[in-house]
Amino acid sequence: MKNKKIISSILALSMLLLMAGCGAKKTETPQIDGYKLLWSDEFDGKEMDQSKWNYEPHEPGWTNNELQEYTTSTKNVFVRDGKLVLKAIKTQKDGKDYYTSGKVTGQNKTDFQYGKVVVSAKVPEGQGLWPAIWMMPKDESYYGQWPKCGEIDIMESLGNDTTTSYSTIHYGEPHAEKQGTIVKEGDERFSAKFHEYSVEWEPGEMRFYTDGELVLTVNDWFTAKEGEDEKPYPAPFNQPFFVQMNLAVGGDWPGNPDATTDFNKAEFEIDYVRVYQKPSYDTNVKKPEKTFAQADSTGNFIHNGDFKKKEKLDDDTDWKFLLFNGGVGAAEIKDGEIVITSSNCGTEEYSVQLVHPDLPMRKGHKYRVSFDIKADEARKCIVCVSAPNAGWIRYLPDTSIDLTTEFKKFTFEFEMKDKDDNNGRLEFNMGKHGDTATIHITNVRVEEI
Repeated sequence: MKNKKIISSILALSMLLLMAGCGAKKTETPQIDGYKLLWSDEFDGKEMDQSKWNYEPHEPGWTNNELQEYTTSTKNVFVRDGKLVLKAIKTQKDGKDYYTSGKVTGQNKTDFQYGKVVVSAKVPEGQGLWPAIWMMPKDESYYGQWPKCGEIDIMESLGNDTTTSYSTIHYGEPHAEKQGTIVKEGDERFSAKFHEYSVEWEPGEMRFYTDGELVLTVNDWFTAKEGEDEKPYPAPFNQPFFVQMNLAVGGDWPGNPDATTDFNKAEFEIDYVRVYQKPSYDTNVKKPEKTFAQADSTGNFIHNGDFKKKEKLDDDTDWKFLLFNGGVGAAEIKDGEIVITSSNCGTEEYSVQLVHPDLPMRKGHKYRVSFDIKADEARKCIVCVSAPNAGWIRYLPDTSIDLTTEFKKFTFEFEMKDKDDNNGRLEFNMGKHGDTATIHITNVRVEEI
């Protein structure tokens, strides 16, 4: 009888353990119509699945002048409550601030060519924090080192402004890029909750989404070595890539941390990564022909340069008003002017910015930019013609102008010396220099001469 009781107790305990095991978190990855699941990670285990992910340690300053050391420590990379956590830690080394953080990659384990990547993540707040979900080629040397190899950035965010998320591709040489942004504020900002980021990567097109909302569509890219012909389209995005995720500290884009950065909360959380593929892809694709905007009957490439009609200033058509990095202001079209008011100039010249895109810039052609401008008080403004799709190079260099309380006409001429670009952009940058006086602009022209 005694032995039977022991056996009975063992059986009962086994049943309890089995039942407890059945209650463990096990996420069922959803299917998507038209796709098959290639691989996924729901982070249901107790530690990172090293059959899918690599640690990628690097010393500080390895790229972009970033400050962090990427480590293999489980203090920087760990799984908690069904989520992968990449944590930045501030310590001291040789009497100076020292930062460690986490980066993981799927290189040589989960590489794939073409598909739909879906990632749910929550980014941290804090000056100098820079989380990213991105993709690089399995063989970076196939077309040449960056940017010739290509790069697909599904999501990047800056810790000092988590209302904005960026989706970008990089390619070239020379370095070129295309970027889309999406803004969510308040309780919807990217540090306040988990958001779903995805890219549909196909042979001749990429489409980026945030929470199912289309952020960017791109189908025009190239790669070449300096002095050589471009590789056949759709190079460089016709080779296997892998997903990687990291939390950088500092660097050229976000700037360095400061006293406001709370490293107790410096965690980049990823809920899942899912990669799907269609049964087949048509690889017989051609590079689309560039469409160049035409000048109006007066030779002006600027639409509504005299501001005689109202228009939306928050879309991607014609004039657009933008705020970044602490800039606070507004723009309004009235009485044949556009009027820009600001209460905070922000930390960058582009923190308060008025732009007009889609300017046709052709190599070897000469152009003239002219406009009338004044301010309610004497102040400065920076003017340029930039290349959003070509690494933000300048066709018309950044030029500082002194504004007075009377309208003054400014005229600048330049020769386009780079590759043909159908998306030159006229910029008025009104941030950084302590100036917040209201600016008035009218009679804006960009014409070929």
